[in-house]
Amino acid sequence: MTTNTLQREIPQDLIDSNITLFTDANSITPHLTDEVKKKSRKLFDNLESAITNSGLTDGMTISFHHAFRDGDKTINLVVAKIAEMGFKNLTLASSSVSECHAPLVDHIKNGVITKIYTSAMRGKLADEISHGLLEQPVHIHSHGGRVHLVETGEISIDVAFIGVPCSDEFGNANGFHGKSRCGSLGYARVDADHAKHVILLTEEVVAFPNHPASICQDQVDSIVTVEEVGDPSKIGGGATRLTKNPRELLIAKQGAAVIEHSGYFKDGFSIQTGSGGASLAVTRFLEDSMVEKNITASFALGGITSTMVDLHEKGLIKTLLDVQCFDIQAVESLGRNPNHIEITANQYANPSSKGCAVDRLDVVILSALEIDTGFNVNVITGSDGVLRGASGGHSDTAAAANLSIIVAPLVRGRIPTVVENVTNVITPGQSIDVLVTDQGIAVNPRREELKERLQKAGLPIVSIEELKNRALMITGIPKPIEFTDRVVALVHYRDGSIIDCIRQVKDDIQP
Repeated sequence: MTTNTLQREIPQDLIDSNITLFTDANSITPHLTDEVKKKSRKLFDNLESAITNSGLTDGMTISFHHAFRDGDKTINLVVAKIAEMGFKNLTLASSSVSECHAPLVDHIKNGVITKIYTSAMRGKLADEISHGLLEQPVHIHSHGGRVHLVETGEISIDVAFIGVPCSDEFGNANGFHGKSRCGSLGYARVDADHAKHVILLTEEVVAFPNHPASICQDQVDSIVTVEEVGDPSKIGGGATRLTKNPRELLIAKQGAAVIEHSGYFKDGFSIQTGSGGASLAVTRFLEDSMVEKNITASFALGGITSTMVDLHEKGLIKTLLDVQCFDIQAVESLGRNPNHIEITANQYANPSSKGCAVDRLDVVILSALEIDTGFNVNVITGSDGVLRGASGGHSDTAAAANLSIIVAPLVRGRIPTVVENVTNVITPGQSIDVLVTDQGIAVNPRREELKERLQKAGLPIVSIEELKNRALMITGIPKPIEFTDRVVALVHYRDGSIIDCIRQVKDDIQP
């Protein structure tokens, strides 16, 4: 027999390495003995003390979310403080990085950041990496693929830094209350679920309980109040703008016609529109047909825009499943409409989850920087070979939807969009069904039945080879991009496999 601190006898043969004897009522909760600390134990006076408390050491992985898109201020703030504290050799695992994150260039040069996982990269950082800044290749993943990499352990998050507009003192937080409202925290919720340590940066500490909570108290280790986590006015710019461009509107109108005559446009259908002006505009042209034919969509998915909110509030879309808000109207809707539902990136698109929403999609509208005659799509590198786009949910939605439509101009300036071979593949051609351009519509030969429906409806169907030839007649044959042999980025498909690699752009002036 052995005894615990209460002098209760416990048979010795029942005690093994997994069992400990009782010592004190608060042996693992000493904060409960202090009434002040009991309530405020997660609150830290400044970011440095919260980082110190996290146990961050050289070589660890830090993560961030991108709900504020180009208005994010959390990454630059945190990495600057980490650099000031002397940490080195860290892996940055942000769900995306934007033009506003140009200061990371200096933190790569000084050895603070030595590896990056992200779904997108733009601006000065992307340009520098495309020209060889980072010694290790960047890992590009899709939104669903990121969750897969986290769950399989390839991305192992040591400390997650989650910027939120408001939180209570226990860590309950959301993105649709407070000053800098960003809306859905669908990407951050994955980090909160899997990180070993979670630090909330909040602009405001509100009364407990802060409800509803996107990030919950049992996920959060520490909370720091900061002046600003992001600028919500910059969420809706760039790729998420609502276009007024006549050519993009023409393409969008044709895209809507493809949906209408595809066989999938019927009561209860589901839809997602990706980023890009023409893609987002498709829903404008669907509205009249939905009203005329008395068709209601069961749900719209993904990054939610004001156009989707408008259709929802008119009763034309029953439910909005929101992993990220693309504008302030969507943010406000998430806060007031009960059938505007926040979902995690895992629920959105993780191919190895027990059930993701993209698997129930009928139609997805996507953009492209390039598409080739095999219907392979590039949305990550520009005509100069430089990183300037986003993998995002492109391959996730294309693989799962019953009808995957690419909307893109035939040429941009003097650069063809339809080519023989894309510079880099993000989404394989087997997942793409239709290409809609301002010069005609091409249907993947794998979908002959779809081609017949669209031809019967009188739509201008041509082969993708014909579109490529038309593009070359306008632009001529572009000068090939010159690359070195060095790989600057590895492109993960949504299942984690490597679908392509991106090579360093050769400088125009050689030494």
